[in-house]
Amino acid sequence: MPKIPPGVAPRLPQIVVLFGATGDLSQRKLLPGLFRLSAAGFLPNLFIIGVSLEDFDAEAFRAHARQAIERNHNRNPSKEGWPAFEATLDYVPLSAGAGALKAAADKAALACNGESQLVHYLSVPPSAALSAVRMLDDAGLAKGSRVIMEKPFGTDLESAISLNAKLHAVFDENQIFRIDHFLGKEPAQNILAFRFANGLFEPIWNRNFIDHVQIDVPETLDLGNRTAFYEQTGAYRDMVVTHLFQILAFMAMEPPTSLAPGPISEEKNKVFRSLMPIDPAEVVRGQFIGYRKEKGVGPESDTETFIALKCRIDNWRWAGVPFYLRTGKRMAEGQRIISIAFREPPRSMFPEDSGISTQGPDHLTFDLADLAKVSLSFYGKKPGPGMRLLKQSLQFAMHETGLGGDVLEAYERLILDAMRGDHTLFCTADGIERLWDVSTRLLNNPPPVRVYAPGSWGPQSIYQLVAPHAWRLPFERAWRDPNLLGA
Repeated sequence: MPKIPPGVAPRLPQIVVLFGATGDLSQRKLLPGLFRLSAAGFLPNLFIIGVSLEDFDAEAFRAHARQAIERNHNRNPSKEGWPAFEATLDYVPLSAGAGALKAAADKAALACNGESQLVHYLSVPPSAALSAVRMLDDAGLAKGSRVIMEKPFGTDLESAISLNAKLHAVFDENQIFRIDHFLGKEPAQNILAFRFANGLFEPIWNRNFIDHVQIDVPETLDLGNRTAFYEQTGAYRDMVVTHLFQILAFMAMEPPTSLAPGPISEEKNKVFRSLMPIDPAEVVRGQFIGYRKEKGVGPESDTETFIALKCRIDNWRWAGVPFYLRTGKRMAEGQRIISIAFREPPRSMFPEDSGISTQGPDHLTFDLADLAKVSLSFYGKKPGPGMRLLKQSLQFAMHETGLGGDVLEAYERLILDAMRGDHTLFCTADGIERLWDVSTRLLNNPPPVRVYAPGSWGPQSIYQLVAPHAWRLPFERAWRDPNLLGA
């Protein structure tokens, strides 16, 4: 279990109203995450009110929650405070209406014996989010509360503006937490520490030393039961606007005045304001072979299951540096990396047969898996006579430090931050609207989808997109296994 630093646990008892409490996300992430936070001592005073379509009573919901936690938690809940957690669970069927929800919230508040904090988690499809907001408003549970919203935050600029206006009719912006689980991952936050705390890297984090950047999130996963959702969104809306652009902002932002939510959000939004409109000519859309045979997909569907694009940031730090983003389903590997290619030095002093530049530029690579990995590649001399160069690397892996057990899962970290009122890792209304704005040309005039084979790296045209560079994935050299060193 992670250790609890001073001041991290919320000051007040937390009452969580969990819409979509019987859905997939709640079963896989939210209920197990809340249980783990409670069992670890982060949430000593917690009450959960499940709200969903199922006609459960409290006992049925508790049984459902236990099954979800047993399937998705890596320890036996009966040995880690299940009776105490079970006692915190209540349930209101959606059909019971706002009055029943208000009564359940009042009952939980009474059990707190004083002041408490309401946190609403809307783990529901986008079409149901505003209905949940209206129910909270009708129940009188909006004032002073916090609301966590799941993506997507609109599907274009017009819908994003409309959604934000309707949200702001009930909640102030400082009450809204638009969640992006990518930013909740420890390695994403480590980018800020790596950039700004190290004199070795901070001075070279700009166009004078960096040639190009890749943010690459291929997935081997199929769509499963998300086909209907995907037909309305596609890879760009699902992944790029709400995930990859957010990671780009962490990588490209200017130093904030402090590591506080306000300054960090402002620097992220400056990146978004400097992001140039996406040019459809610099985008590759793909669809894996067989997608049109999936249930609910039309025989002529134009939905992309893959997207790769080049984007540019028009500011003093990054002018002229291309950023390449790629993500897709049914691809060769599942990875989440940021790869930064440094400019190459003059080569004239090295013999022609030295091997200089034959293996590409030096790279700094962040692996955004839950346990952070960082690799720095460089040329070094091959042992022996003459001047032959080989690509070598320095690597760091979090699991080697013995601190891996302190890492919170992304949803756990973000739920805890929302309970504490910390907006650092959440998206703002202004930021989201700006991202839809720069996406307008692409959404209005998308290039045709090109097919790719499942298990591949996408359509062949991605290589023209990144030329004269090369995609960093697939890696030529795997991450080193420390257990094999010296074997």
